[in-house]
Amino acid sequence: MLDAYGGCVQRIVYSSNDLIGDETLRKEQWISSLSSGYAHLRADPSIGRSFEGELRIARTNDVAVGTIHGTVKSISRTTSDIAAHNTNNVVLLLNAGQYPLGVDQSGKSVELAPGASVLIEQSAPSIILASDGQCGLVAVQTERERVRQRCALFEDGLMTVVSGPSVVNGLLRAYIDVLVGETAPTIPLIKQFAADHIADLIAATASIAIPNLGEDNARFGISSRGRLMSARRYISQRLEDPFLSEEGIAAHVRVSTSQLRKDFERCGLSVGRYVREQRLEKAVAMLRDPALRRHRIIDIAFACGFRNLVTFNRVFRAAYGMPPSELRQVGAPHFQ
Repeated sequence: MLDAYGGCVQRIVYSSNDLIGDETLRKEQWISSLSSGYAHLRADPSIGRSFEGELRIARTNDVAVGTIHGTVKSISRTTSDIAAHNTNNVVLLLNAGQYPLGVDQSGKSVELAPGASVLIEQSAPSIILASDGQCGLVAVQTERERVRQRCALFEDGLMTVVSGPSVVNGLLRAYIDVLVGETAPTIPLIKQFAADHIADLIAATASIAIPNLGEDNARFGISSRGRLMSARRYISQRLEDPFLSEEGIAAHVRVSTSQLRKDFERCGLSVGRYVREQRLEKAVAMLRDPALRRHRIIDIAFACGFRNLVTFNRVFRAAYGMPPSELRQVGAPHFQ
C-alpha cells in the first residue's frame, strides 16, 4: 500500500497478512517483494515458526524511515541489491525488538541489545541476524553529505554501537512513530522540518559513537561551520573543473587559504583529500549508472575533474582496491 500525504510524506505498508494464499505462499510473496520492489533486502525466514512479516517505510525529502517486523532469522543487503538500488546513503539501525540483533558489515560484527543502535553504510553489503528468529528493526537513512555537513567525522563512528535507551534514540522513535504509524501524519510542518531533524539525530548518534568528539566540536565555532558548508557546496558544484584549487575555494568563501585549511583540518580532512573523495564518489555513481554504460572511462574521469586517465586509475585503485573497469562488473566498492 502506498499513500501520499499532501505531497510531503509517502508511506509504504507491506504486510504478509494482507496477501492472499496459505502461509507458505504469503511468505514467498512477502520475501520476494522485499528483495525486488520495496527495500532491496533479502530475508531468510525462521524455520519451524509461523510466518509473519510487515514492512513500513515513510519518505520525506531525502530521508526515509522504516520498520521491519517478522519471523525471520536474517535480513541482508547484497552486492546485487546495492547495484539495483544505487545510493550513497548512511543508515541508522535501531533494535526495536526484545532480543539481541547481530550486524555484520565490512568485516566487522557488533551486537545490538534491545534499544541500541548502530550506523552503517548503504553502499556496502550487510547482514542483520535475529538471535531468536523474531526481528524487530528500525532503519533510518539519509544522504551521506547531509550527515557529513553536521558531523564531518561521522565515518569514524560507523559500526560502533550506541547503547540504548538514549535521548537521541527516543527522539528518533518518536519521529518514526509519527511517520510510519497507523494514523496518517497531519502536522503541516513535517515536510519542512522532519528531514533536517532526522539528519540531525543521525549525526548526533554518530557523534556519540566517536570518542572525544564533543570537546572538539565545542572548539569548532559557528563561523567555521558556515564557511565549511559554503566551501563544500562550492566544491560539489565544480567537481568537473580540473583546476579547482584551495585558492579559488578560499576566495569564494572569502577567507585566507590558511584559514580554509584549518576549517577542514578541524574535521580531520585536508581540502585536497575532501575534493578527491568527492570526485571518486561521483565517478563511482557514473560508472554504475546503466544510462552511462557506453561512456568511456576516460570521459568519466574528465567529467569528475581528473586531468588524465593514469592519475584517475591510480587514485581509484588506491581508494577501492580495483580499477574503474572492474567496478562496472562487480558492483559497489568501499574505501580501503
